[in-house]
Amino acid sequence: MTIAVFCLCWAMLFAFHQRWHIAFLEILGAFVAAISWLLIGRGRLNAVLILSELAFLAIAIIFCMTLDVPDGKTPRVVHLFLPVVAMLGYIHFLRSKSMFQLAIIIASLASFVLFSSTHFAIPAAETIPNEIRVFGAWFNSILAVTMICGCVYALQREFTAHHSMKRELQAAVRNGELQLFFQPQVDRKGVIVGAEALLRWKHPQRGYIAPDAFIGIAEECGLMPLIGGWVLKDACNTLSKWREDPHLSTLTLAVNVSAIQFVSEDFERFVLDTLDLYRADPNKLKLELTESVTLVGIATVAAKMNTLREAGITFALDDFGTGYSSLNHLGRLPIQQLKIDRSFVQGVTENPQGAKLIKSIVKMGLDLGVTVLAEGVETAEQQAFLLNCGCQQFQGYYFGRPVSIDAFERDSIARISEIRTML
Repeated sequence: MTIAVFCLCWAMLFAFHQRWHIAFLEILGAFVAAISWLLIGRGRLNAVLILSELAFLAIAIIFCMTLDVPDGKTPRVVHLFLPVVAMLGYIHFLRSKSMFQLAIIIASLASFVLFSSTHFAIPAAETIPNEIRVFGAWFNSILAVTMICGCVYALQREFTAHHSMKRELQAAVRNGELQLFFQPQVDRKGVIVGAEALLRWKHPQRGYIAPDAFIGIAEECGLMPLIGGWVLKDACNTLSKWREDPHLSTLTLAVNVSAIQFVSEDFERFVLDTLDLYRADPNKLKLELTESVTLVGIATVAAKMNTLREAGITFALDDFGTGYSSLNHLGRLPIQQLKIDRSFVQGVTENPQGAKLIKSIVKMGLDLGVTVLAEGVETAEQQAFLLNCGCQQFQGYYFGRPVSIDAFERDSIARISEIRTML
């Protein structure tokens, strides 16, 4: 809100001097700042960063080219805000790496170099009156430096939090703070046929933390083989217990395997030894892979999968449809299941293109003889559409949220018993 107030003050000053076009730009800056403040209040930090970066980059360039042209008495100062835009872009890049963010950073820095090294402006530039520019040169310089200091502080907080989470995650592995939750997978009749094991970190102060918040850090500090190994052991132990229960013995259990874990030399031996250790049924274990695993080479990945497939383990290709080469890989890997990514399912009733894509994926899966499971099903309308497409299995909040092992077993036994009674 500070920036919004700052822009409004300048807008009133320029309006007093009847420089309406400049006042309009200042009001536009105030509007962007106010919208950003509202979005921050709703937890939309990524949206705030994108909006702020694009808007203030454009406003700064327009000011430098049309209004803030240096002369012999006063320097150009609006370009000092461009490093701030670049730093905002870098903060966003740390949170969500993308070429778009890199482009904003490069554009901001290149514009700063251009406007600080030259008097570049459009021929019809109408400069701000000197009596205002002299005051503005000091005020804008102080504000720009203050904002740069704020960005440096934010970066320092970001790096500190990142390293702190690394240490906490290492301690979490040692202290047994990791836990598996289970989300049901059902068939076309709504009968539970299995579950997906989903990792959670039970943080002593922050409560349960979803894997999206820490898996990237675990990969950076080399903890994924250790964490992935723990997940497989816990999953096999669970399958061993289910094997003795007449209600749960038919269920499969899906486990996500990271590319780093899968490509390790002893992965196949570790999986088979773990199954033997817990006396778990390999036919009930399903390993879920994403296309990123194929970066090491299709032949290598297929050989590993075939070794485990011979033991009875099944494979699912997770997030299908989001990779750039899904069709190329599908025919060369021993896959038994395709999982349609939730991003396609969410808008299936409103997005005609997404609906067509899902129909194509389901048809392709059926033609290839593999099971097609849709993730992220949250409404009856979504399920009805997927049923009509021929989708065979479903997973999502509509059928059950991820819950602890005790809650999952209790609910599954009750639902399976009810169905058997009806039959």
